[in-house]
Amino acid sequence: MLRYGKLDWAEFSISSVGRSVFTLLILMIFSGIQNCFAQTDPLAQARYFVSQNDYDKALESVKRLYDQNPMDGEVYRFYFNTLLDKKDYKEAEKLVSKQLKILPNDPMLFLDLGNVYLVSGKPKKSAEPFQQAINFLNGDDILTTKMANEFVRLKQDDWAIKTYERAIEIIRNPYFYSTPLAKLFAQTGNIEQAINTVLNVGQIQLPGLDDTKTILLEILGNDPRKLQLAQKALIRKINEQPSNTWFVELLTWLYTQKDDWEGALIQMQALDELNKENGSRLLDFARLAAKENHFNIAIKALDNILEKGNNNPLFAIAQAEKLRVLFERLKETSTPTSQDIAKVEQEYDSFFRQFPQYYISETLNDYATLEAQFAGKTNKAITLLQTAIAQPNARREFYGWSKLQLGDYYLLAGKIWDASLVYSQVDKDFREDRLGEEARFRNAKLAYYQGDFEWAQAQLSVLKASTSELIANDALYLSILITENIPPDSNLVPLRRFAYADLLLFQNKDQEAETLLDSISKAYPKHPLSDDILMLRAQMAVKHHDFNKALSYWQDVYDRYAQDVLTDDAIFKTAEIYENKLKQPAKAKSFYEKLILEFPGSTYVQLARKHLAALQANTNAQTP
Repeated sequence: MLRYGKLDWAEFSISSVGRSVFTLLILMIFSGIQNCFAQTDPLAQARYFVSQNDYDKALESVKRLYDQNPMDGEVYRFYFNTLLDKKDYKEAEKLVSKQLKILPNDPMLFLDLGNVYLVSGKPKKSAEPFQQAINFLNGDDILTTKMANEFVRLKQDDWAIKTYERAIEIIRNPYFYSTPLAKLFAQTGNIEQAINTVLNVGQIQLPGLDDTKTILLEILGNDPRKLQLAQKALIRKINEQPSNTWFVELLTWLYTQKDDWEGALIQMQALDELNKENGSRLLDFARLAAKENHFNIAIKALDNILEKGNNNPLFAIAQAEKLRVLFERLKETSTPTSQDIAKVEQEYDSFFRQFPQYYISETLNDYATLEAQFAGKTNKAITLLQTAIAQPNARREFYGWSKLQLGDYYLLAGKIWDASLVYSQVDKDFREDRLGEEARFRNAKLAYYQGDFEWAQAQLSVLKASTSELIANDALYLSILITENIPPDSNLVPLRRFAYADLLLFQNKDQEAETLLDSISKAYPKHPLSDDILMLRAQMAVKHHDFNKALSYWQDVYDRYAQDVLTDDAIFKTAEIYENKLKQPAKAKSFYEKLILEFPGSTYVQLARKHLAALQANTNAQTP
């Protein structure tokens, strides 16, 4: 039906037969347009014939055009390519020869002639025109790059190398084309030459060390043989130029690529001594090692700074950093012993006696976490935080986060009202800040723990629109948990038990939480909470570093409850474990992709895309 000259799609119904007719009609319209256009434009007509594999008609059209204007580069190029497509190499050779008489100083035509010889099975004959093309180089960067790229397109990397080498001779700058040259050497299998080219130019031509690393990563990938060649080349450079720290830095980085952190540390120590840096480079190295979970290496690097004595300006910073690494190592230990915990406690206690100014730093927050969640000394953690909050020169943000942590530990100690009061104070002090939103969420969760689901929902409905993606996701999850598990008969017993089990888990009473979850599963085997129970059990498994057990719980969620709201959550957490804990990037990628493809509306999609992009970038960097 037509209205106002347009088709009313809302009232246009197409049957299966009608749909076929409609499709055919559209194709005929487009084909007609294309044919009309082709009739008015001979070159477009020739292209149309090529698309139909009718080379004779295409050549007939384009030859007529070429004869009219042989100086038209677009027409010549199409004519030449069409002859190659038809495999009419004799005519192609004649065409190039004719064009060379018209434009004898166009070096790209010699590449065309060489290309004809290549595709017609006369590779030796191509050498002469290729060399003639190179003879035209005059130092013009555009011509050099264009010619080299064309050689690469023709899969003639050796000639591309000759192009760059000739250009370097002309401009008398041995470093100007080093990056593309190094890549070409690598492509042709000459890895040693590629490495030497990068090292010769790196410190002079490139903007910085990171650019050299990027190029080397592209060339070396994670191939042990290539990494070994690069190591030997760097050692030679260091022997030739012992005072040049640039090569030492590269060698240190190379050791980390080979996962030889001990070797990297030795190089860092030597570099630090050589430059009299007081440990600044070692400090950065320790942070990198810790980030990669090489905690013992990080500690060795920091101990090297501490051995310089407490007069060293970095002494306190290195000591604080060492505490952080010790704590991270403890957190990554699946079953830390009481002796392990006590040793780290002693280190913290000694540090704060020596450096009380650190009471207003994140080191104090870590100390409180250690005492409350690892040593089981919640009251000591509360005292530490109260002392920190009372400091007159504490930063406002530090004050806010410390109060939130204090509220958590009141909750851990069973002081519910104290926890709620502290959260409310932070909410009031940071009303328009993320800290305020965090405080409101924790108060909402506290109401949920206590079974006051109506009040919790009222807070969560606002927090779901939080500017913080993390808070918004957490609020959405908790809101859905409450909404979906309040049955029509208003029997809140299962949900209250579950919420209390969640609180027990927070209070590190894991066994009691397990028992309570078991009681829900037995008493209410078909309750909608079943998938939530699996998710909470997975959370407990992760807490105890039993990652395979956690994976099995999440698999149960997305296998048995594929249509439920927690499936995307389970898939995302599975991907994270494979990426961050089990170090299996291929599996991590497969689960991120699964999430994106199967759950495009998930709140985790954007995060999954970021993770996937990072993993892909890392894969590309490691691929030779």
